[in-house]
Amino acid sequence: MMKKSLTLSGAISIALLAAAGCSKAPVEAQAPKESATEFVARVNNEMKEEGKELAAAGFAYATFINPDTEFLNAKANERYLEYFGNAVEQSKAYASEQLDPSTARSISLLKLAVAAPAPKDPAKRAELTATTSKMEGLYGAAKYCPQGPESCKDQGQLVEIMAKSRNYDELTDAWTGWHSTARPIRKEYVRFVELANEGSRELGYSDLGAMWRSGYDMPPDDFTKEAARLWDQVKPLYGQLHCYVRGKLQKTYGAERVPNGKPIPAHLLGNMWAQQWAEIYPLVEPYPGVSDLNVTNALVKQKYDPVKITQSAENFYVSLGFPKLPQTFWERSLLKQPRDRDVQCHASAWSMDSYEDVRIKQCIEPTQEHLMTVYHELGHVFYYLSYKDQPYLFQSGAHDGFHEAIGDTVNLSMTPAYLHSIGLAGPVKQSHEATINTQMKLALDKIAFLPFGKMIDEWRWKVFSGEVKPENYNAAWWQLREQYQGVSAPVPRSEEDFDPGAKYHIPGNTPYTRYFLSFILQFQFHKALCDAAGHKGPLSECSVYGNAEAGKRFREMLALGQSQPWQDTLEKLTGTRDMDASAITEYFGPLLAWLEEQNKGQSCGW
Repeated sequence: MMKKSLTLSGAISIALLAAAGCSKAPVEAQAPKESATEFVARVNNEMKEEGKELAAAGFAYATFINPDTEFLNAKANERYLEYFGNAVEQSKAYASEQLDPSTARSISLLKLAVAAPAPKDPAKRAELTATTSKMEGLYGAAKYCPQGPESCKDQGQLVEIMAKSRNYDELTDAWTGWHSTARPIRKEYVRFVELANEGSRELGYSDLGAMWRSGYDMPPDDFTKEAARLWDQVKPLYGQLHCYVRGKLQKTYGAERVPNGKPIPAHLLGNMWAQQWAEIYPLVEPYPGVSDLNVTNALVKQKYDPVKITQSAENFYVSLGFPKLPQTFWERSLLKQPRDRDVQCHASAWSMDSYEDVRIKQCIEPTQEHLMTVYHELGHVFYYLSYKDQPYLFQSGAHDGFHEAIGDTVNLSMTPAYLHSIGLAGPVKQSHEATINTQMKLALDKIAFLPFGKMIDEWRWKVFSGEVKPENYNAAWWQLREQYQGVSAPVPRSEEDFDPGAKYHIPGNTPYTRYFLSFILQFQFHKALCDAAGHKGPLSECSVYGNAEAGKRFREMLALGQSQPWQDTLEKLTGTRDMDASAITEYFGPLLAWLEEQNKGQSCGW
């Protein structure tokens, strides 16, 4: 479900930047002849115009992976990084000036406009872009071939096995096979860290992780504490879910494979990365058969193809007052996996011209997971369209977690009643059992994800800072996965493996804390929108579909982009300046009480 977006908070194909362009005539690093305001205006215009080349190169590479597109993509990024480095160097001339808030913010954001700054040395800059492009190419074209070319399976096929199989050995083979494909990425990643850290230090940061944590309108150390505070708010709910699920899996696979008081083997949770567990819902369903939650069957039966699934998502946003998608979206997006070439199927949203050429890239299948993902991706797209009139450096989410939260906020309105209204679920049964079933299925996505969303960047921050050395990459990865998620590798691992590289966002260099924050914010946004809509009753039963007032509040927030500190933007919608997970506790209140009752006498924890 996780994805990237071509914005200041996202990352395009090789994830070197979040929104930017490459200049054919690089900014010269010399004493400027213009005012700070004029400098910002020029950089905004140049980045907006030249960004088209970079977006085109990135989209072409992601949708047609071959040596030629890899080369063109790397060159486009190399030119951009040269432009970026010179522009940042030139902006230092204004450091001692008293600037108006908008100009000062623009210059500050310019410094953070890439996810991996290159060193000033042209040779190292070229090496960085080639390295990152190669990592993404290795990931995108990876296949597991246990018995030669005829036996090859790509990521999509292996992910499907993980979702559908209940055979322990088959799951082990699929998991081990995919993770083995990441081994070649390890060497490239070691060099990437060296080069990106060097570029970060030249910008004044101690390392790349410190640079990432500086993008939240607060000191990096304060942000680290903020993320820990939010995790502490949701940790008890995750612990109860983990305990219950482990008990159910023990009944399926046996106590010798899923023992009490131990981490859950990572390949038994229905997902290649054990990041979301909805595919094992049939194994853990609290009240079998009480409510019709099998949306996948309905999609197949009603012949939902990729276009029809995407139109369903568009209709939801239009019901809130958003404009219909431009015709170019339908002409230029990649919605179905081609049969004739390698593509990066990982779902992503793209702003190609920082105006109205918006697209998504996803190999859509008629499943509930893919339906939810398309609704999520269009959240990015409608965010792009909402802030398209902002200056280029403000064309991003209030912080990167906002961008990821928009579509997931809409996902929370895809209630059983909404799904019934569009013909994808049976009649709504208002009962305690139906509520627990519905909440369990959602918790397997939303609550199960939280520790995974937290630990990805915990690992990278330690790698970037040097606390974790290359010789301990894999051991540190599994230490954090056990600490946060309570999952373990299904087979012994060594430092010959590079299991972090089996997750797209590592070779793609997409910061991941944004997803953790988005899973907090989406419930906070949902509560605020439901309040605006005048909803009465349990928060979990609220859908703002078709509500004009909720849509107005939503659109007003999105239109601000990154033009002001995120605290101001959050306050505009929610009335508070703090991210807060209390809405999650409220939403899942019935399930938490039920889980605590079910887990009495169990050996919880790991």
